[in-house]
Amino acid sequence: MAGTLYICATPIGNLEDITIRVLDTLKRVDLIAAEDTRHSIKLLNHYEIHTPMTSYHEYNKVDKARALVAQLLEGREIALITDAGTPAISDPGEELVRQCYEAGIKVTSLPGPSACVTALTLSGLPARRFCFEAFLPAEKKERQRVLEELKRETRTIILYEAPHHLVRTLEELRETLGDRRMTLCRELTKKYEEAWQTTLDGALARFETEEPRGECVILLEGRSIEECRKEQAEAWRGMTIEEHVAVYEAQGLPRKEAMRQTARDRGLSRREVYQELSRSD
Repeated sequence: MAGTLYICATPIGNLEDITIRVLDTLKRVDLIAAEDTRHSIKLLNHYEIHTPMTSYHEYNKVDKARALVAQLLEGREIALITDAGTPAISDPGEELVRQCYEAGIKVTSLPGPSACVTALTLSGLPARRFCFEAFLPAEKKERQRVLEELKRETRTIILYEAPHHLVRTLEELRETLGDRRMTLCRELTKKYEEAWQTTLDGALARFETEEPRGECVILLEGRSIEECRKEQAEAWRGMTIEEHVAVYEAQGLPRKEAMRQTARDRGLSRREVYQELSRSD
């Protein structure tokens, strides 16, 4: 019988933030696939875990996943861990999980620490709906495309950033999104943990005289739904009713439904929309 892949969440800072289930699993599996074996050995040594490790990272994720899948098909049990937090979230582990499902291998996830969720609970920002973007793309055009999408986002936005790129990212966010309420989290679960409520302008002012330190999580307040509605209403008013209906028809709506939606957007009756369309025909 094929073995099982165990997705094991490990501490993001404080080594005590690990579950008994993860510890038991790391001790009994045949192999641990770790993003950086030199980093993970500190955790294993701390808990006296002697299970063999192999490296599994961004630069070998496709070929190494095939090799790990072959071992799983032979009946070996494998645990997947990342440098910190939950594997497969903005992490090469997603490739291994995908290949396991394609091969019919059982996958199970052992929940635990996650920087994005930890930061969200500390942020003081709305947490019912949120958008996790991890690190912004490095490529300039793709980065700008994502920033433009975030400009219209109404949910709380969560981003990761390294300290040496933090100021540049804050500047780009300020330029594209305008000044927003935000919380900056750093050194999560560690001795000097910080969750600082501020604004983009406030953060930029601070780092004019202070060098950023520690891996950071940026949490930004989304746009208000009311603000988005007002902006959309302005856009509709700049269109004729015929153009407005055509927008919905281009999205695949039948003409009657497109007319009904147009009437709702503009605060008109469907009869008024019909009459206007009849005059323009």
